[in-house]
Amino acid sequence: MGTLILQDGTVIKGNSKGAIGGYEGEIVFNTSMAGYQEILTDPSYAKQIIVMTYPEIGNYGINDTDFEADKPNLVAMIAKNFCAHESHYKSKKNITYYFKENNIIALDNIDTRSLVRKIREFGTMSAFITSNDVDEDFIKQKIKQIQKFKTNSTLLNEVTCKKKYKYNSTGKIKLAFLDYGAKQGIIQALAKRDCAVTVFPADSTAQEILDRGYDAVFLSNGPGDPADYKYQIEEIKKMMGKIPIFGICLGYQLLALASGAQTYKLKYGHRGANHPVINLENNKVMMTSQNHGYAVKTDTLAKYVRPTYKNLNDDTLEGFEISSMDVYAVQFHPEAKPGPTDASIIFDEWTNLMKRNLKNVKEVEYEKQSS
Repeated sequence: MGTLILQDGTVIKGNSKGAIGGYEGEIVFNTSMAGYQEILTDPSYAKQIIVMTYPEIGNYGINDTDFEADKPNLVAMIAKNFCAHESHYKSKKNITYYFKENNIIALDNIDTRSLVRKIREFGTMSAFITSNDVDEDFIKQKIKQIQKFKTNSTLLNEVTCKKKYKYNSTGKIKLAFLDYGAKQGIIQALAKRDCAVTVFPADSTAQEILDRGYDAVFLSNGPGDPADYKYQIEEIKKMMGKIPIFGICLGYQLLALASGAQTYKLKYGHRGANHPVINLENNKVMMTSQNHGYAVKTDTLAKYVRPTYKNLNDDTLEGFEISSMDVYAVQFHPEAKPGPTDASIIFDEWTNLMKRNLKNVKEVEYEKQSS
């Protein structure tokens, strides 16, 4: 019997299906109906306890191909039921075995509908989760502790790559990719679109990238409060206007902060594979995959920043561009994994734009040489 303790004093008991132990974290919920393996290994969930709204999790097991990172960074996962007998031709192990193998706390036999309603009403909160059945004295002590819990501002150091590496050495676009806790699906999507991707750690300098002759820079997703990452914001400022930049999720938020806008914490965030977003230019709607707890304040955007996408559920800003600086950014995940692929066209449009830019540069250089 395991225990979940919320900062408002709520205590929920459930069956322990994962590792032995206990951890503090931020409790959030995800509305995806599939893709739990990608969610488990998405670095953006670092130090979080994830509640899955879909009741049956683990029914197709764990395979060797759907990982988004080398290891999971989340604290725990909660579900109505973790499937005891998975069934899929690609499955290599049961999800509960994966939990134990990777030191992930997991609880099921919990009324997740009631729990999610509480998170929606109260907002995202801190919590403590343990595989043990604890007593009242322990609970009282933990409530006081978790009320002071705050996600640390050094999360990027935990989720970024430790040194620079190349994912794809061939491609027309020579792309510098800043890893703030990137999903592998993003890197793979860019490589498929003719990008020669060099992945840089989060603490890399702007000058290091600018001096190496890259055609563009990509800023990845990642965990935490974007306003905490002042070093990254300053380095992005040094690159803006000097090289084309594209950012998604945390990268989008950091670009907004670098351009002078402000961010704020959403009440319970956007996490799932069914978030409708409208293109403000052509009014086309797409379903998107999202995982973020912060948003950009639209009314703080500079005049030269043009909003491009909006969330139809709550009207939050989902994209912007600064055409004069070749800066483009979206809050959602065009690569999906999990989720619908409606937004994948955004990667197509951006890489095609980069190829046109490269063609124009080569034509100008040829004309200069000819004259």
